[in-house]
Amino acid sequence: MSERSKKIIFVTPPYHCGVVESAGRWMPLAFVSLAGMAREAGWDAEIYDAMTKDHGLEQIEERLRESGADVVAVTSSTPTIVAALDVLKVAKKIDPDTVTIAGGVHPTFCYEELLVENPETVDIVVRGEGEHTLFELLKRLDDGEGFDDVDGLAFRKNGAVVATPEREFMEDLDALPLAWDLIDWKDYVYFVIPGARLGVISSSRGCSADCTFCSQQKFWKRQWRGRRAEKVVDEIQLLRDEYGVSVVMIADEFPTKDRERWEELLDLLIERDLGVYLLMETRVEDIVRDEDILPKYRRAGIVHVYIGVEATDQKTLDMIKKDISVEQSMQAIRLLHEHGMITETSFVLGFPDETKASIARTFKLAKLYNPDMPHFLAITPWPYADIYDDVKDYIEVFDYSKYNLIEPIVKPKRMTLQEVDDAIISCYRKFYMGKLNEIVAMKDPFKRRYLLNSMRVMMNSSFLTEKMKGLGKLPERVKKVLKALEGERFERF
Repeated sequence: MSERSKKIIFVTPPYHCGVVESAGRWMPLAFVSLAGMAREAGWDAEIYDAMTKDHGLEQIEERLRESGADVVAVTSSTPTIVAALDVLKVAKKIDPDTVTIAGGVHPTFCYEELLVENPETVDIVVRGEGEHTLFELLKRLDDGEGFDDVDGLAFRKNGAVVATPEREFMEDLDALPLAWDLIDWKDYVYFVIPGARLGVISSSRGCSADCTFCSQQKFWKRQWRGRRAEKVVDEIQLLRDEYGVSVVMIADEFPTKDRERWEELLDLLIERDLGVYLLMETRVEDIVRDEDILPKYRRAGIVHVYIGVEATDQKTLDMIKKDISVEQSMQAIRLLHEHGMITETSFVLGFPDETKASIARTFKLAKLYNPDMPHFLAITPWPYADIYDDVKDYIEVFDYSKYNLIEPIVKPKRMTLQEVDDAIISCYRKFYMGKLNEIVAMKDPFKRRYLLNSMRVMMNSSFLTEKMKGLGKLPERVKKVLKALEGERFERF
């Protein structure tokens, strides 16, 4: 250790694209474990969620000056990389000797581009799973030693980009130290449930699927590791008891992969009866597989499930290697409805062969699927995704900040980008306005109120108002129902 304590600050890029943020304020979970490992390395750590705080570069500069951190670290996906680089530029402006680190999906795969094009901004890229790599790197920086032999890094040396060997994935995810106390908890709310404090956890890492448009299967090399069920439930209980969390998002892509572990986790949640609402994502085939234990989902507190349907046409599903059938998707949504859970899914539009007629067919089938909360998204080939080579000749937008599933960047052969954008807006408007009467008539009071609040949140979203020109005016009947809900508390189902 050096004589004075060293400090690292983790900063979220000030990037906003609207849809996810309309529902709530989501904590930067990756920083919780990274900050914990920084402490293990003997460093002071700070988490600064500039995105959630809606801070611009001027406020970020002020915070970085106050922090006096020796190292500034950002994590980035493709759409946030431009904003992430802006943060690191501010750090270098304050003190050129500040060590700047970029990690996350985009830097992992595009490290050479980042280091070559930003020689005065990015010092080091942490590639892949970052906790152990960061621990070793900080130890070397603290001791003034070189880090050429630290696995999982990329950096410049003698004018050339150097990439050290890839780091093996850690074996025990439960051994990670988690810096929950560094989270500014008051910032994290879930708008759908008034007064709710929102937490985010991970019960596993990775996905064994082979979807060609996805970055996660590539980042995790199609490997999957699950945490012990008891440790996951302990963590949920800790967040409730210590930080007042009442809604928890299980953020991993595939928490249900191991059926035995997943059922044990559900049983523990039921046994402890924590009174926490759970939101999650999983795969269609696991919902179908779990038909016999779906009652446990809701008893455990799961109220909202996202499943990746992506397309209503089997040919498209096969093309993107979704490895599910149309029939499975419809069955999964039906089963979740039967057990009183909110269904959220997505339909991807704008493939090279897309036409107005094919989008109309997708919309018709989306209505037949009848999820509670569909998203109509633009196909977005990350530069490292398997699908990139298949569609690269049709890409017309090269500004990474637009690669957010909202802005069309792939031009179909027989449509313009504007026509794709208009079609997405139209699908949203027609579906949700057509859904309102069904929601109002729902007999399940919890689900009815949850969806009405979700609708109100969407229609009050400045993003949706601007981007989608409003979903439409609320019918007077719905306005009266929403008015009657004001001030009422959610009762746990």
